[in-house]
Amino acid sequence: MMDYRIESDRRYTATHEWVKLDGPLAVMGVTDFAQHQLSDLVFVDLPSAGEPVEKGASLLTLESVKAVSDVFAPISGTIAEVNDALSEHPELVNADPYGEGWLVKLSPRDRAEADNLMDADAYARWLEAV
Repeated sequence: MMDYRIESDRRYTATHEWVKLDGPLAVMGVTDFAQHQLSDLVFVDLPSAGEPVEKGASLLTLESVKAVSDVFAPISGTIAEVNDALSEHPELVNADPYGEGWLVKLSPRDRAEADNLMDADAYARWLEAV
């Protein structure tokens, strides 16, 4: 199996999204595994700031040369900010999924929801089983 980058300061979903609590906000994106599976991204359909988000609901779509894929909200909240750079540079998700390729920042409804997600070690074990 290929080694995928996993950041220890984040929580992960079984559908390969990550969330990082950062002050009052929660930054989220897709994992290194997810961006590898999608391959070269050509378009990111971002939601609008102010939209409510429910945990597990489709948040946005990523379009690659292979497919269009839904990205699901790892926690509930309200979209505080979107990564506008992705409109012109969707490849940032491929190049730096845990940094410049973040997708949205949420104002979490309940920060404890993140505690129910996988930590880095659990996500690594999950990837081995995929």
